[in-house]
Amino acid sequence: MKNTFNIAVFHGDGIGPEIMGPTIDIVARMAAASQSYDLTFKDAPAGAAHYAKTGESLPDASMETARNADAILLSAMGLPNVRYKDGTEISPQIDLRKALTLFAGVRPVTVRKGQRTPLNMPAGKEIDFVLIRESTEGLFHSQGCGVVTGNEARETLLITRDISEKLFRFAFDLAKTRKQEGRGPGKVTCVDKANVFRAFAFFREMFDAEAAKHPDLAADHAYVDATALWMVQKPWDFDVMVTENMFGDILSDLGAGLMGGLGLAPSADIGLEHAVFQPCHGSAPDIAGQGLANPFAMILSAAMMLDWLGIKHNNVAMRDDGKRLREAVEDVVARGDVLTRDLGGNVGTDAAAHAVLDTLFVS
Repeated sequence: MKNTFNIAVFHGDGIGPEIMGPTIDIVARMAAASQSYDLTFKDAPAGAAHYAKTGESLPDASMETARNADAILLSAMGLPNVRYKDGTEISPQIDLRKALTLFAGVRPVTVRKGQRTPLNMPAGKEIDFVLIRESTEGLFHSQGCGVVTGNEARETLLITRDISEKLFRFAFDLAKTRKQEGRGPGKVTCVDKANVFRAFAFFREMFDAEAAKHPDLAADHAYVDATALWMVQKPWDFDVMVTENMFGDILSDLGAGLMGGLGLAPSADIGLEHAVFQPCHGSAPDIAGQGLANPFAMILSAAMMLDWLGIKHNNVAMRDDGKRLREAVEDVVARGDVLTRDLGGNVGTDAAAHAVLDTLFVS
């Protein structure tokens, strides 16, 4: 008997619906072919366009749909010309992170042999690391509540023991899983600025306390500025990195650059009970409706969703399908013959998605 999992779907703004459609088609087809699980999808209206029409960016009903779902798929959100009264962008994805305590922002960075990259990669080298960004606190804590008085502006950075300890447990658990799968050496790097800020010294102290519980794994530290340098010089040396919210926001885009662009950058924001899976890129309203959007990051995010559900519910078939889907996208990208414009190709959204489907079900 199949287990059925309910997926909340936020179609997003701009190109969001265009990349969500084929993504749902792919994972629905995988579920239909499985003897172990099934998926149902429920739409959850939200976003900048919804705010422009209704004055609500994340309706209560959509939040309830998210709370009741087994997982949440969220496409690109926001429009540059639609903002709150204080001038900040519409960002329901951040509201979801805070409301559902999704403290672990998981940002994989993968470059396989044959894949185009701005780096001059040594022969035989590949990149496969995960950046974990704390997603509810840090410098984003005071979002929408910053204070501007006269000639001063202040934002507050927050780091708490409760969230940080959960974050570090997650990071070491992930490193252990990756080591068991043969994807990494079992090493966690704490990225901070502990030489300057007391808050980051506190952050590092809690990291070290968690590291001491995992003698089978390696642990080290790196300042964020040095990390940015090493991500360019020797990214293949990293396994799992864990850092504060703002640092992670910046470094994850650098990671996307190593892969060739945000169109290949998936993400997940994970808590103890809930998780959101979404591409790292924006809504690209300038190409919306033209069939040009790159669906790969959205599809890779759905692969992460299958893997997470499989782990949480001890469903091996879902984990296997998550891996199959990730590797199918990686194979298409590495072949290089079916790429969207942002990756140097000339195909559209549908052709790119069909290439993934063909790799899954025909190859």
